[in-house]
Amino acid sequence: MANHKQALKRHLQSEKARARNMRYKSTLRTAVKKVATAKGKKATAAATRAAESTIMHVASKGVIPKKRASRKVSRLAKRIAAK
Repeated sequence: MANHKQALKRHLQSEKARARNMRYKSTLRTAVKKVATAKGKKATAAATRAAESTIMHVASKGVIPKKRASRKVSRLAKRIAAK
C-alpha cells in the first residue's frame, strides 16, 4: 500500500479511472450486442448508429485507441451489410 500522501492519492485516482474505464467498456460491449440481437431493418439501423456513436465516444475518452474504434465500426458495418 502507499506510504506517502502523493502515492495514496495517485492510487485512489487510478482506482477511480479503472472503474470509469470498465464502465465505458461494458457500455461498448452492450451496444455492440444490441446490434447483433436487433430484429428488423429499422431497429438494426438505429442500434448500429447508437453503437457507432458509443464506440467513437469511448475512443474520444482514451479508453480504447482510435484505430481500434475505427476497426470496430468498420467490422460492425461489414456484418450489417452481410445480413
